[in-house]
Amino acid sequence: MVTPNHFLRFLFFLLIVRPLVLIVLGLNVRHRERLPSKGPAVVVANHNSHLDTLVLMSLFPLGLLPRIRPVAAADYFLRNRAMAWFATRIIGIIPLKRAVHASGGDPLAEPTEALARGDILVLFPEGSRGNPEHLEGFKTGIAHLAKRNEEAAIVPIFLHGLGKALPRGTFLLVPFFCDVFVGEAMTWNGDRASFMGELESRTKELATEGQFPAWE
Repeated sequence: MVTPNHFLRFLFFLLIVRPLVLIVLGLNVRHRERLPSKGPAVVVANHNSHLDTLVLMSLFPLGLLPRIRPVAAADYFLRNRAMAWFATRIIGIIPLKRAVHASGGDPLAEPTEALARGDILVLFPEGSRGNPEHLEGFKTGIAHLAKRNEEAAIVPIFLHGLGKALPRGTFLLVPFFCDVFVGEAMTWNGDRASFMGELESRTKELATEGQFPAWE
């Protein structure tokens, strides 16, 4: 069922996000065919810029937008009503509580429900935006989510250049060629340590695929 929010999301990506990505950034996507065409699936990427979520969502057909659900920190996107409305209704973000007390419920309940509906989640396991082109250690939340949803495809992605196009701490967009490397899908393998090791290893392999010079 198409809702008014879905229609606004469609217009936002059609008229603003896609022209920005295709014309201003000059996005180059490697292995696009590896992107999931349906859920349940989780797209897992490094995180350097506010643009990361919009770029990843723009990789999918417009018709899939209602099924693309980024997972992001609730304390950042729900700071005021206007931002909360735009983040949850237009972008489709699933707010995730970073710190949950004993009485605070299950932080993975809503992402798990979304996967059960066949959605495609977008998740950044580093937690927060790091330094451009420098991979931080992955937090284990993705392993807990994969364990609960063993049938979900986990697709690693490496983003290059977005940290220079819109660096952390600034809102001034700099035109810069950016690259997206899509990895082979994996699933929960029964062991948290080996799952995290494989996910980080695949992401690092994607990072070296472009043979980029050291970040300046």
